[in-house]
Amino acid sequence: MLGRSLTAARGFCTSNSDKIVASVLFERLPVVIPKIDPVVYAFQEFSFRWGQQFRRQYPDEFLKKSDARGKGDYQIDYVPAPRVTEADKSNDKRSLQRALDRRLYLLLCSKAYGAPNGKPVWHFPEKVYESEETLRKCAESALQSVLGDLSHTYFVGNAPMGHMVIQPTENAHDLQPLKRFFFKSQLIATNKFKIEKCDDFVWVTKDELLEYFPEQADFLNKMIIS
Repeated sequence: MLGRSLTAARGFCTSNSDKIVASVLFERLPVVIPKIDPVVYAFQEFSFRWGQQFRRQYPDEFLKKSDARGKGDYQIDYVPAPRVTEADKSNDKRSLQRALDRRLYLLLCSKAYGAPNGKPVWHFPEKVYESEETLRKCAESALQSVLGDLSHTYFVGNAPMGHMVIQPTENAHDLQPLKRFFFKSQLIATNKFKIEKCDDFVWVTKDELLEYFPEQADFLNKMIIS
């Protein structure tokens, strides 16, 4: 009996009538440092000026040596890249080259489980759990089906970051209750993807994302930090 229980297929504690879906919150981290809040900037300026009153006075000979640094032939004029890109100006939400100081999240427009009348809707990369070893494996499969491979992705942890229960709508009363588990994954070492198996896709900030899901906005606002 012990050997049989150890080799049995893994299951999840849920009702037989509930469907389990693994969704992926796929994010691109900020590319540039976010602008400092005016209140924080004012405090840092005050702290600097206050510290200047008690700074140590160094000999003039030492300061002159410090000023002489960086004046050789190896000096390079540094010009920072613009914070506002062409994608920002044209509001191209299909581009990763926008909102460089914010996190961006991938949303897909296609037919999803539980969608009323089977029409395309906006949703996260997702997959109904079938026979995968773990829910994370199911989430990886969902993201891989969209990106083609996972070589430029990093899943944060093995456990879901949140879950929600969705009851069927009046237009889809024949469907079973849905339990959606969210897994976080991050984009690494690339700024371009070939998104497949969907009618459309967007990369949106948290504020923009909440506009796509008004009914779940409160839950998503608590689950997504920024």
